[in-house]
Amino acid sequence: MACCHAYDLVDGNENAFSVDTNALTFGHGALGEAGDVARALGMTRVALFTDVRLVDTPHVDKVQASLRSAGVDAVVYDEVRVEPTNTSFVRAAEFATEGRFDGFVSVGGGSVIDTAKAANLYATHPAPFEAYVNAPVGEGRAVPGPLKPHLACPTTSGTGSECTGIAVFDHLPLEAKTGIASRFLKPNRALVDPDTTRTLPATVVAASGFDVLCHALESFTARPFTARKKGARPMSQGANPWSDVGAREALRLTGAYLVRAVRDGNDVEARAQMMWAATLAGIAFGNAGVHIPHGMAYAVAGLVRDYRPPDYDADEAMVPHGISVVVNAPATFASTAVTSPDRHREAARLLGGVASDDDDAGAALAARLGELMRDAAMPNGLGALGYATDDVPALTNGAIVQRRLLDNAPIEVTADTLAELFEAAMRIW
Repeated sequence: MACCHAYDLVDGNENAFSVDTNALTFGHGALGEAGDVARALGMTRVALFTDVRLVDTPHVDKVQASLRSAGVDAVVYDEVRVEPTNTSFVRAAEFATEGRFDGFVSVGGGSVIDTAKAANLYATHPAPFEAYVNAPVGEGRAVPGPLKPHLACPTTSGTGSECTGIAVFDHLPLEAKTGIASRFLKPNRALVDPDTTRTLPATVVAASGFDVLCHALESFTARPFTARKKGARPMSQGANPWSDVGAREALRLTGAYLVRAVRDGNDVEARAQMMWAATLAGIAFGNAGVHIPHGMAYAVAGLVRDYRPPDYDADEAMVPHGISVVVNAPATFASTAVTSPDRHREAARLLGGVASDDDDAGAALAARLGELMRDAAMPNGLGALGYATDDVPALTNGAIVQRRLLDNAPIEVTADTLAELFEAAMRIW
């Protein structure tokens, strides 16, 4: 027997899926509605989270002016760290706790939105930091209840954090990324304004755009929701008919517009379409979950030694999140294609590639990913980030703890699996 959209039902397994998303407004000039939305959410005194690169931009000014006009008092916190850490989350939580705010507004990329989520959590439900962190790094304690209202205003077209209940950070003691996941972390509202992306430099657009691509592709190829045993339905429930809708369109848009958006900052259409793709992919992966490339990425970002990306003005080694994910993608999808070759061929075609029914699905998809990466001037695999074969054991150890992600994959992921994928990801073309 099959569910809608040809998902096979298995006795004793899930036969239903949940549709779980937040309210959002999308369009040019949407940031100007921040004050009205904040008031509607009951906010009177808010913590406005941003970072030092954004605090003096027109985007933050526009949100502040809208809040003022609505009678909402805003206290700015601009100490958000790009690629946040456990330490920066703790500092933000201390600010939120001391400020006694009745709401949170975040204006920035995923790092800003995730930091606001974490600050809101610990200010609302105080606990030792490790309590809510995903196991096995932390206790994985369930968030006990709703948080204060949070209005998210993304300024990059990539993370989809405005649509998810996930906050990601670098766990410095383990030199690996991990996160906190709960439906309660999902912002109550989002204002998605594509005007914010017009001034973003090329590498930032590329990195965030490949994060969009991987969100959509991993959601589309994740373990089907019908493969799970019945029981408590997790937030990342696996690929399902609802997530497929957003993932498919996000893949099509990314294939058509990503390279254009990277190459020409004045291409308003391309940058707006990538912002819409990011929103769709955020809804998709917030509902289905991601898998292997993101699990591997946490180790890639956490163990970096010398790499400094163009356009990021980094004062220390770092790998932007989207880059740390996509360098693993061609190797991963070449391996997962055996589980659903038709889906992998469809994904290659949606991305603008050629994949006939007779083509090797994994090879076709990996080839198209490589083409897009070359055209967007992305690093040629892990080797271009400073890694070598000798680093594979450490990378494997850093990724194997990401069971929340790895267990959402369509294949069984062991340490040997990860080692093989890291080896294959050293060079892409």
